[in-house]
Amino acid sequence: MLTLATLGLLGVLLGIGAPVAFAMLVTGTVGLYTIGGLPMVLGILQTAPLSTVSSYELISVPMFILMAEFVIVSGIADSLFLAAAAWVGRLPGGLAMATALAGAGFGAISGSSTASAATLSATSIPAMLRQGYEPRLACGVVAISGTLAMLIPPSVALIIYGLIADVSIGHLLIGGVLPGILVTAAIMLTILALVWQDPARAPPGERLSLREKFVALRVVGPMLILLMAVTGIIYTGVATPTEAAGIGAFGAFVLALRSGRLNRNALAHALKRAAHATCMILMIIMGAHVFGYFFTFTQTTQDLVRWVADLGLSPYLVIALLIVGYLVLGCLMDQIAILILTVPVVLPLVVSLGFDPVWFGVLVIVTAEVGMVTPPVGLNVFVVARYARRPLGEIFAGIWPHVFAHLIVIALLVAFPQIVLWLPSHMQ
Repeated sequence: MLTLATLGLLGVLLGIGAPVAFAMLVTGTVGLYTIGGLPMVLGILQTAPLSTVSSYELISVPMFILMAEFVIVSGIADSLFLAAAAWVGRLPGGLAMATALAGAGFGAISGSSTASAATLSATSIPAMLRQGYEPRLACGVVAISGTLAMLIPPSVALIIYGLIADVSIGHLLIGGVLPGILVTAAIMLTILALVWQDPARAPPGERLSLREKFVALRVVGPMLILLMAVTGIIYTGVATPTEAAGIGAFGAFVLALRSGRLNRNALAHALKRAAHATCMILMIIMGAHVFGYFFTFTQTTQDLVRWVADLGLSPYLVIALLIVGYLVLGCLMDQIAILILTVPVVLPLVVSLGFDPVWFGVLVIVTAEVGMVTPPVGLNVFVVARYARRPLGEIFAGIWPHVFAHLIVIALLVAFPQIVLWLPSHMQ
């Protein structure tokens, strides 16, 4: 009864718009005070902040965020779409496919789906509309391609999951590679199917020579080398994810210097944005730690595991119910908040059913990302509508084919866990 009342208070605070970090902090404090009074609350509040931020692995979060900021300053991110368009623009729906490839590339430098959607909106939507693309197809592709940012390494969401679940961050980041490629391929195949159904939706682009294609690729070559180097040193075990994050941030800083765009104002802006995002994430984690102590003392997780075991449900039916729950939560909340709120409770249940925590982490990210484009909130859709100045209904209509394709990908990840686990199993 106490647990339900505490969860109800959390729901009320989130419902009235309280920041997730402070909602969890207040709720956890109230719950702990109910259990053990003021001495328990003061003891935890005095130790939780330091124990939260002193984790060595947590350094990778601001470093990867700073890496993304420096790459954005360099302007190379804007060239991703043009380079991809040069290679696949002539194919049916080529510019839309280029948007998916650019989304994957931008996802490898940014852990933010909304930032990815905003960047793609400013670059690819005008190009597609000028070529005569159906507006809902163009906007739908941008909204769904933005979701790749939280899956493709280096992914801040996977790092947060690893810290919460006490799972190898390196295995998680590498585990997101093949699913990221699979999701990108699903977006491109969906575009092909839509254009095959009605070729008027996406007129073909101009044909470029092989020389022009390589010239376009050369522009983004340094960034691609940086990304492959960061992922490669994690995979081979040469460096830890934290060390790789530092190397990535420095490499991105060099790219920004090389571009000539890194002046004093740009540097200050990049550092400020990285610090702001890092502080937000750390506050959420600290609030979740206090909230987690409440769950520990009330044994909520153990009770949930016993309750599900007593139901006698098939493990895959439990996973299916969890997927539905994450799809719903993804419509309403930020992905990092979803992870911090649910993983401490759900993961012990999943492990007790015999599933791998690395596989489950990647599955949760893919599932929650679908919520970024589905009603009633669909944050990526609102971002695209703002930047592209298109009606919300038009964009929501354009994302549904991709949502169905994502659900097929989720089913494949459940049926074939080795899609996630094969690369991590071969790491050094």
